Amino acid sequence: MNVPGAPATDLVFGWERPGRGKWTIAGFLLASLALHAFGLYLFQIVYPPAVALLPPPGRLSLISENSDEGRQLLRWIEAEDPALASTTQAPPETKSLALPTIQHAPSYLGRQPALKDLPPAPPAVRIPSAHPPAPVERSTNPAQLFTKPAPTAIRFSPELDSLIPPQTPQLKFAASGRESPEPARFLVAVNDKGEVWHCFLQASSGDAALDEQARKYLALTRFPALRHSPSSDLAELVWGIATLEWGNDITPPPSSGPTPTAP
Repeated sequence: MNVPGAPATDLVFGWERPGRGKWTIAGFLLASLALHAFGLYLFQIVYPPAVALLPPPGRLSLISENSDEGRQLLRWIEAEDPALASTTQAPPETKSLALPTIQHAPSYLGRQPALKDLPPAPPAVRIPSAHPPAPVERSTNPAQLFTKPAPTAIRFSPELDSLIPPQTPQLKFAASGRESPEPARFLVAVNDKGEVWHCFLQASSGDAALDEQARKYLALTRFPALRHSPSSDLAELVWGIATLEWGNDITPPPSSGPTPTAP
């Protein structure tokens, strides 16, 4: 900061460089270093190191009756025992009292109580049932089961079903086994005269005898629409599927039971 009227070189703060200040600080640092080195030499090298002493081993003292002090201490401990002080002890000159053994006798052994009779049952004021409980009577006649007749039917595919219904022979089949047969399916070819020209088995019913009877039945089937129609000029065979659905009108096989022998 400049003062008005003063020369330009006169300033408030003096900014001249110190002359000997840095040498003074360096001297103090060297003296401190020398003092610390001397102290380290004095306390670590001149003086002997301290000797570490181990702790004394544990000692166990046993109280025995070999000495007078031990006997007195044991008598004092026995006299001051709280368990003995709270226990009632009989004098040594008294005798123990033994209770006699008494057998228990229940009171009902000496006197038999009189039994009372049951009170009479109250009168029935309800209306007696028309069906009192009773065992179920066994019927002598066994129940008969009536099954609804289901005839055997034949189903044609749309190729054959579009024609006039055919003339079929009388249905009469006989089974060779007692198992329920499956529907039989045949591949049928009809010529221009309405006759079944070919008949091939496609799906068996499980019974070879029924399959043969069904094939013969289809071979005798006639389609009158092809036989009597003068405008029918079919040059090829008409192929279709015929399915026989079995009913309960099949004759069962004869029972193979043992034949009675004459005495």
